[in-house]
Amino acid sequence: QLQLVESGGGLVQPGGSLRLSCAASGFRLDYYVIGWFRQAPGKERELVANIASTLRRNYADSVKGRFTISRDVAKSTVYLQMDNLKPEDTAVYYCNARRPWVAGDVGSWGQGTQVTVSS
Repeated sequence: QLQLVESGGGLVQPGGSLRLSCAASGFRLDYYVIGWFRQAPGKERELVANIASTLRRNYADSVKGRFTISRDVAKSTVYLQMDNLKPEDTAVYYCNARRPWVAGDVGSWGQGTQVTVSS
């Protein structure tokens, strides 16, 4: 059974850093498109970054140059390194695993981890 567990969230001051982890089980994460999404209060969930089986990466314009997505297949974990955090990065961050060979697949979600950027 596919399972995703996020961790690493917390409270950080503006300009600080956090590294989120998404531990995957029940599937080979390097076969999937793994994405980090976030949802702030009163806003829709949005894509932050994703990484494909080919290691191609995509980033939202708002995080380019500050966030880095990576994966460790041996540890079955995908990471989101977040640097130079801003208050507008405050949100619940979710991990998603999508099957690229299934048209229209919306993927599976983790439970989320809260990130709060505040002084």
